[in-house]
Amino acid sequence: MKTFYVTTPIYYANDAPHLGSLYTTIVADCLRRHKRQRGYDTYFLTGTDEHGINIQRLAERLNVTPKQYTDQIVEQFKRMFASFALDTEHGGYDIFMRTTEPFHYSGVEELWRRVAGSKTPKGNDAIYKGHYEGWFCPNCAEYKTEDEYQRPEIESDPPSCLIHLKPLDRVSEESYFFRLSDFDEALLNLYESRPDFILPESRRNEMISFVRRGLDDLSISRQKTSVSWAIPVPDDPSHSIYVWFDALINYITAIGFGNDRDATVGFAKFWPAVHLVGKDILRQHTVYWPAFLLAAGLVPPRTVFAHGMWQDATGRKMSKTLGNTIDLDILHQHFSNDAVRYFSLREMVFGQDGRFSYEAIIDRTNSDLASGLGNLSSRTLTMVGRYCEGRIPSGRISEDKLLLAKRTGVDTDETTISGFIEHARDQFLQHLDNYTFSRALEVAWSIVARVDKMITEAKPWDLAKDANQQQTLGAVLYRSAESLRWLCVLLYPVMPEAMQAIYGQLGLNHSLADLDPAALEWGGLHENTTISEIKPLFPRIDKAKTLAEIRQRSEPTGAHATQAAAVTGTTATETRPGAVRPHATEGEAVNDTRESDGLIQIEQFAKVDLRVGQVLKAERLPKSDKLLLMSVDLGEGKPRQILAGIAQYYEPEKLIGRKIIVVANLKPRKLRGYESQGMVVAASIGEEGRPVIATFTEEVPNGARLK
Repeated sequence: MKTFYVTTPIYYANDAPHLGSLYTTIVADCLRRHKRQRGYDTYFLTGTDEHGINIQRLAERLNVTPKQYTDQIVEQFKRMFASFALDTEHGGYDIFMRTTEPFHYSGVEELWRRVAGSKTPKGNDAIYKGHYEGWFCPNCAEYKTEDEYQRPEIESDPPSCLIHLKPLDRVSEESYFFRLSDFDEALLNLYESRPDFILPESRRNEMISFVRRGLDDLSISRQKTSVSWAIPVPDDPSHSIYVWFDALINYITAIGFGNDRDATVGFAKFWPAVHLVGKDILRQHTVYWPAFLLAAGLVPPRTVFAHGMWQDATGRKMSKTLGNTIDLDILHQHFSNDAVRYFSLREMVFGQDGRFSYEAIIDRTNSDLASGLGNLSSRTLTMVGRYCEGRIPSGRISEDKLLLAKRTGVDTDETTISGFIEHARDQFLQHLDNYTFSRALEVAWSIVARVDKMITEAKPWDLAKDANQQQTLGAVLYRSAESLRWLCVLLYPVMPEAMQAIYGQLGLNHSLADLDPAALEWGGLHENTTISEIKPLFPRIDKAKTLAEIRQRSEPTGAHATQAAAVTGTTATETRPGAVRPHATEGEAVNDTRESDGLIQIEQFAKVDLRVGQVLKAERLPKSDKLLLMSVDLGEGKPRQILAGIAQYYEPEKLIGRKIIVVANLKPRKLRGYESQGMVVAASIGEEGRPVIATFTEEVPNGARLK
């Protein structure tokens, strides 16, 4: 039997689940259900990454063990997945993987030993012990190269992160290294020989460019004195395995690599996998991960597909700081699981960013589900009940009734509509196989529109009044009901609960999970099948009422974060741990230091010359995936050239014409051969510390000074 193994990332267990983790898991669940229908033996993994200094510190602050802390987070994830019917009980994931499982420890140790005993493609030891020293940004949770930080005016001061504008930490310690630099040619060969290894193509091109610029060796351990909440390095317990080497390996330990799960699941049976990841962790999954596997003599994943990020209705990235996130409890309370699934798969073009808002999901639910598919199902079954005594009619038109049918405008050749639907079915399946979910649903709704048009033009309610048109009436209603049957089978991976319900209302009791849409044949809905009770599955949502209820529940309590902190006698920064990006555990060697709360004098602030600027040009800096090169008008007659480390968060063309704030009296410095004549002011928001450029809601002239 053919097999299909799909995974989400394992989500970092430092905070509660959010829309991103729900979305990726919905996509994986849809793919798994689709492949199962097609006859594949499937396996579906999701879970949590639970090691690292960040979790260790969180647990210490709460006076619990790291395992007790992650147990609480895991329960939140499991409850969320169960509420959206993504858990095992509802036909969802096969395993909720935890990196704290003993069998995972065994598999990680086995892979470490294999890699440590191997040679690189260039004949060197794949793992070696060395010393790491470099500048580290705790907010970005990554080491910074020279083009990624701002040099200080005073030589003895640390440099600052270009994104967060905060001083970097100097990290220095003994470490085991993976000789990633020797795998550049092997990775490029992989990318070239397997175009579908990285999807979409834009992300593949991005990684090809990244590898061609040259790879640095990767630190894969931390000293145990720095990080104790981790898997020990085999044969050297003074070192802890760095979380990427630990976390990525979960995909194979879960199915039996290096442990006894091989007998119950089967590593050889299911590997390689399809990995669904956010674009922010693409490098780890398409550079580090395949290199680890190649070093161990194992096959790389089948495909790594990097999807985009959800934005709010205005196109801003979602952030708790901005207050524009989607509350999963509110989402579950006001919308059906299938409405959430449909919206997620229809609204975002997989691989690109998409916009998510409560208003948008209401509009999509009302138009596509309530007025579209739901209305088609309701009126078809209602008319079968009313005009055919609740039994599916024959659908055949005898020779002597053909002329009568033609006079009503009904196409007497049912192959016209059956051929249309068969072609749409083939397109739909191809789109699902190509991860173009939004296009697949467009195709499915072309069937809904076609059948709706047939009903409207045929007017069954008028045909029912004419005794000579009973066969014509039966043909129209049969075609409509048979189309519904096909739609149920096709759309089951997208909306399993609703499609199984409509299928049952058609009088059918098979499990849609096991029906292959490719094997559908027109005419499979048998005459005289008794339909069951008709229930509306997509009731229309009262938009104004629902939005008012959501706003009321979403309103803050009125206490500012600093006020809440003052009540307990702690600082605001102590009420919530520092920003921790999911999976970003390169900060594990950083000591838990905090900046002082020292005040500055007005004279000190006055030294900073903040000016209004307008972006005239913006482009990505060659050979850099983080820097944008901008031409900015500060009202000085000649535009300034400014570099900013925001390329991962802003499209250059969308910045043109935008008013920004610039530190105008900063000493110029060179980055990658380009002089930067100022600094863009941006806020650092959310748990990921992403930059949001400061701007204005009123018109201000270029060059105006901020005071």
